[in-house]
Amino acid sequence: MTGPSVGVVIPTRGNRPARLRDAVLAALAQDHPGALSVIVVADAPAPAYPTGPAPAYPTGPAPAYPTGPVPASPVGPAASHVAGQVAEHVSGQVGRHASGQVGEHVPGLEVRQGASHVVGPMVGQVAGSVASHVVGPVMGQVAGSVVGQVAQQVAGQVAGVVVGPRQCVRVLPNVRTPGLPGARNTGIAACDTDLVAFCDDDDVWLPGKLTAQVRALLDGAEFASCGIEVEHGRRRVPRLAGTSTVTVDDLVRSRMVMVHSSTFLFERGLFWADESAPAGQNEDWDLALRAAKRRPIAHVDRPLVRVRWGGSHYVACWADRIAGLDWMLARHPELAVDPRGAARVYGQLAFSHAALGHRREAVRWALRTFAARRGEPRAPIALAVAAGLVSAPTVLTLLHNRGHGI
Repeated sequence: MTGPSVGVVIPTRGNRPARLRDAVLAALAQDHPGALSVIVVADAPAPAYPTGPAPAYPTGPAPAYPTGPVPASPVGPAASHVAGQVAEHVSGQVGRHASGQVGEHVPGLEVRQGASHVVGPMVGQVAGSVASHVVGPVMGQVAGSVVGQVAQQVAGQVAGVVVGPRQCVRVLPNVRTPGLPGARNTGIAACDTDLVAFCDDDDVWLPGKLTAQVRALLDGAEFASCGIEVEHGRRRVPRLAGTSTVTVDDLVRSRMVMVHSSTFLFERGLFWADESAPAGQNEDWDLALRAAKRRPIAHVDRPLVRVRWGGSHYVACWADRIAGLDWMLARHPELAVDPRGAARVYGQLAFSHAALGHRREAVRWALRTFAARRGEPRAPIALAVAAGLVSAPTVLTLLHNRGHGI
């Protein structure tokens, strides 16, 4: 019996090679009977978001992203070099994709059982018994760009990964908006699978994750999540939802940390990340909310993904976090209607301003937090940070050790 084919999209900046390799290997190790394609998307850092007042964001529906082929991204000599790096490490018999097709022809590296090539005219053979070739136009811009350099690094990091007969690993450059949402959409568009899953490059799927979620989708859901195990330092803390379905109201009242991007599994073609998210902040929460507005999310309430905190560049980018929260309030006005949900977001804004030393703004948002919900703990914490009684990093460390965030 074969299951649905799954494309696993792993965005990366190439700055966590060991963890990226762990993420790829854990995805390939899933006991899933269907075809499995791991698509690693190399991304360059998004531009820093300005620290001034946040602009007004559109409040209408998220833009519709194209479902056709991804725009051709130029690939230069560096791509051939990357293919050579991987080709020397991959062994076994040459196999074909289970569907007999390849995905979107996005230039990049592809590793199948016993072979690797750069997807994008024949440029020659690689030393050894495994061939390397480029399909499509060869141009130099991407290879010489930051994202091209990252793609080279990333291909080297996944070299040596052994794939099964119904598996493949592809390394592609982000050909959309720089940043996490664009990288995710590059991966989604490159998938030719029934389902799409996300995994961040510092997280790890645990055994049984994919099987349990695919089973959950069989009951009519379009989108699935699961519980997580938060790892910070030497501590591991399970975070469960206590429910088998997640609704819009749930995600408005609470961010629900277990509905994490690395747990997402959904039908291909239904959802795209919103590339207007400032510096990629809250794009996963926005996606989950949009999914839940269509149909409740099927949730497998077991810790099936290990989420590693402490190394993310998103955690302490306070100006970006402020812009991201302002963006969410504009895109999802219901967040300001529910008292508990509003207080949580306002408290996060108060804390972020306090972390930046914006005392007046911190106090203003703390007062709005108290007005929405007097018992919201983020407000006094933000005021303590604003007063210099405790530092923002100290607060985060204490929370992360308990598997919580601000």
